[in-house]
This record gives sequence, C-alpha cells and structure tokens, in this order.
Amino acid sequence: MKKQCELLKVNRSSIYYRPKAHSEADLALPRRIDELHLERPFLGSRRIRDRLAREGMKVNRKRIQPLMRQMGLLTMYPKRRTSQPAPGHKIYPYLLRDLTIDRPNQVWAADLCYIPMAKGNLYLVVIMDWASRKVLSWELSNTCDTAFCLTALERALGTYGRPEIFNTDQGA
Repeated sequence: MKKQCELLKVNRSSIYYRPKAHSEADLALPRRIDELHLERPFLGSRRIRDRLAREGMKVNRKRIQPLMRQMGLLTMYPKRRTSQPAPGHKIYPYLLRDLTIDRPNQVWAADLCYIPMAKGNLYLVVIMDWASRKVLSWELSNTCDTAFCLTALERALGTYGRPEIFNTDQGA
C-alpha cells in the first residue's frame, strides 16, 4: 500500500480515511432553521432558538449562528439611516417634475425587484406606461443580469414603439 501511494503521489492517510455519513438528527436542525427563516425572515438566532425550544429541540444559540452563516441566512430588519445619501453622492434632478402626464405612451417606467424563493431569488423586471399604468412588458430571470432587462425593453419597444419623451429634443 505504501509503494502504491508513493507511485500515485497520494497521502496514505487519505486512503484509510472513511468519511462519516451525516445522521438525520444532524441534518434536521439546519433544515428546520431554513424552514423557520423562510416563514419569518426577520427572526434572528435568539428567536429561532426560542422557537426550536418550544418545539422540543434543545439547541444553543452558538450552534444556530454558525449554521445560519454557513447557509447564508441573514436576518431582515430595517437598517439605520437608509434614506440618508452618502457624503459626496450626486443628487440627480427629477426630470418629470413639471411635465403633465395625461396620455398613454407619453412616459414609461421600469422597475426591477426580487422574489425570494426556497433556493435563491427570482428577478422580475416590469416596463409600464406611466399614464395608463398598463404593463407593456415583463421578464423573469433567476440571475440578475442585464440580458433579461434588455429583452423586456426590446419587446416593449417592438410592440408599442418609443414613448414620446424620447422623441422630443428635451428627452433623455
């Protein structure tokens, strides 16, 4: 065995090592933490510990925290000073402030949001007419890249043409 390991340039300890399979009890705790986080993403490690204790699972908070970090679970809560601009941040003017929007296809709006799923997020982009609130185009993707946003914009432009704001000399 020693000679074979030398020829293959493999450590002998790796030949004799047999990994242990995780027991169901070891896998049940992360699974339950994930379920609790999906139900209530605002629960931190302390409140998850309390929920598990009510269910009969005696587990320390110091065991829950590394598992949450390992699974990439972050507690969602309002952060401080979220509406304060960063120092030196340029504030752009609102170009539609003095414009009366009273007919369809005059101004379009686009919005991008994410939808939390069991494994990752889905991203939704919507292009809509500002006056009629009609959804002109939308696209769904599991990656947040520009391709699906451009696809939605091209579909809207192909179906409805350009909004009037782009056809004026003052437009963006």
